[in-house]
Amino acid sequence: MAQAKQITAPLTDEVARSLKCGDMVSISGTIYTGRDAAHKNMVEALERGEELPVEWDGQVIYYAGPTPARPGKVIGSCGPTTSGRMDAYSPTMMDQGLKGMIGKGPRSKEVVDAMVDHGVVYFAAIGGAAALIADSVKECEVIAYDDLGPEAVRRLRVEEYPCIVVIDSEGNNLYEQGVAQYRID
Repeated sequence: MAQAKQITAPLTDEVARSLKCGDMVSISGTIYTGRDAAHKNMVEALERGEELPVEWDGQVIYYAGPTPARPGKVIGSCGPTTSGRMDAYSPTMMDQGLKGMIGKGPRSKEVVDAMVDHGVVYFAAIGGAAALIADSVKECEVIAYDDLGPEAVRRLRVEEYPCIVVIDSEGNNLYEQGVAQYRID
C-alpha cells in the first residue's frame, strides 16, 4: 500500500492543486463538519447579505453528522454522508474560499466544474471506518446551528485523518476512472 501524503488543513492553493486523483492522504489540523441543512442555512445567509459562521478561505468541510460522544471520548461515530446532497450548495461554498470537501459518492458535473475553477479537491472518507475516523478527532466544538443537532457546524481538530483524493483540482475523477478500467466494450 502506498504511503499516505501528510497534509495540514486549512489547505493552501499549492497543496490543494498538488493532490492527485487516487492519492491516499492523512489530514491533520482543523476541518469542519456540515451537512445539507447547515449548507442550506449558510447559502440563505449569504443571500440575505449576512456573514457566515466560518471564514471558509482554505477550509475543508466534512459531510458528517457525528453521534454524541461516549464518556471519555471527544466525538461519537462520525462516518461520511452522501456528498451529492450538498451539490446544490457546493459551488456557492467554493465561491467563499472552500478548498476541500470530504464525503462519499460521486459529485455532479456542476460541482466538478466549480472545483476546477476554484482549485478544490474532493476526498472520500474510508467507508465503514466511522469509529477509526472518530479516533483521529482530538477536539470537537459546535460553532453554528446548534439547533440542527448532528447537522450543526462543528470545528474539529484532527490528527492523521485518513482519506483518498477521489476528484482532484483538475477534474480527474476516480469514480469515473475506476469504472472505465473495468468496462468491457
